[in-house]
This record gives sequence, C-alpha cells and structure tokens, in this order.
Amino acid sequence: MHTSSHTALYDPTGLIEAELPLDREPYESLVKAVLAWTGEDTLATRDYEQIGLQLTGHARAVAADVRRRAGQLPKESGPRALAAVVLREAEGQLSATLEGTMRCVQNRARLVRALYERLDRLEAALAPETAAPTVG
Repeated sequence: MHTSSHTALYDPTGLIEAELPLDREPYESLVKAVLAWTGEDTLATRDYEQIGLQLTGHARAVAADVRRRAGQLPKESGPRALAAVVLREAEGQLSATLEGTMRCVQNRARLVRALYERLDRLEAALAPETAAPTVG
C-alpha cells in the first residue's frame, strides 16, 4: 500500500522553479548578520555548518535564477557576460568543501550577496527601457 502524499513532477526545463519567487528577505538578513561577526568563537562548529548549508542551498537557487535571467539577454550583451563571470566564480566556491568555520560561512554569505547584486542588475537590464515622455 502506497501512502505517500507527495507527487513527483517532471520539469526538465525548470519552469515551475522559475515561477517561484525566492524568499529573499530572510537570507539578506542572515547575510548581514553573518558578515557582522567579528569574533572567531561566535558559534559552535556545527552551528557554522548549519548556517553554511542554508547559505549554500540558497546560493544555488539564486545562481539558477541568475542563469535563467542571463539566458534571456542577447549572447553578446555586457550584463550576460558579467553574469557568466559571477556564475563561474560561484560554481568554484560552491564546489569547495563546506567547513564549520566563520571564515567559510562568511565567504558563502558574500557569495549570496554577489549573486543577488548580479540578479538585480540582470532584472534592470531585462526591464523595458523607460520611454521618454511624449510631447504632444
């Protein structure tokens, strides 16, 4: 007897994920708090690991959003090229082993911040240009 209430969806193009907005505010608050830490003994190793996991997962989600938005721009556009650089850097950082240290967690926080900055710039580049006021 199968009692699971979960349904697996087939979404190879990521359309469902693209429609879900990121829960940005709590992660921006977490990034701000993490980057404000100054003492090395602020938290226990396992706490750093848990925060690092949260930031890593969110960084992957933001990177996917950056990749989708960049893909909507012309291939030779400046914002798309800059997004590619940020995404390459993000892939390198996310492939590094997560350590239970303040330094590692702060690096993940900086990555989330950089990805959001790039996402904002891509969204601005994708927004329709504001037309000059009509004279008439």
